[in-house]
Amino acid sequence: MRPLLALADGIDAAARLLGGAVKWLAVLLVLVQFTVVVIRYAFGSSFIMMQEGVVYIHAALFMLAIGYVYMLDAHVRVDFFYAGWSEKKKAWTDLIGVLVTVLPFCWLLVWASWGYVSRSFMMGEGPMAVGGLPFTPYLKGLILVMAGLLALQSLSVMIRALAVITGAADKLFPFRQAVSEG
Repeated sequence: MRPLLALADGIDAAARLLGGAVKWLAVLLVLVQFTVVVIRYAFGSSFIMMQEGVVYIHAALFMLAIGYVYMLDAHVRVDFFYAGWSEKKKAWTDLIGVLVTVLPFCWLLVWASWGYVSRSFMMGEGPMAVGGLPFTPYLKGLILVMAGLLALQSLSVMIRALAVITGAADKLFPFRQAVSEG
C-alpha cells in the first residue's frame, strides 16, 4: 500500500502546486472584470478582448482547479448522511462513487468533447467575436485537461479510500482539515 500512497501523495502535491497557481486567476478575474465595468460606465467604451478575457479566465480558473478542489474535499456534496458516517464508510462511499460516477464522467467528457476540441484546432478557430481573443481552440482544449485532472485526482481518492478501508490510513481526505482551519 505504501507505493500507492506515495503515488497519491505525488498526485496531491501536483494538485496543490497547480491549485496554488490557479487561485491567482480569481484575483485577475476580479481585476479584469472591474476594469471592463469602469471602462464601460465611466468612459462609455468597451474592449471585446477584455470582455472575452473574463470568460477565458473564469473558464481556466474552474477547469484547472477541479483536481485541487476534489483533493480538498471542497466539491459539492450533500452531507446530510455522509458527515456523520465513520471514515471507513465514507471511504467505501467515495470509492464506489469514483468508480461508478467520476471516472465514467471523465471518460464521457473526453469522448464527447474530443471531436469538438480537435475540430477547433484543425479549423484554426478564431475569436468568439470580431476583435476578440484568438485562443478559442485552447479554451476548448481545457475541457480535456479538466477531465484529465479530475481523473488523476480520482485515482488519488481511490488509493486513499482503499488505504482507509484496509486500515493503512486514518483519513480519506488528509488535506481537508487544513482548509477548514484556513
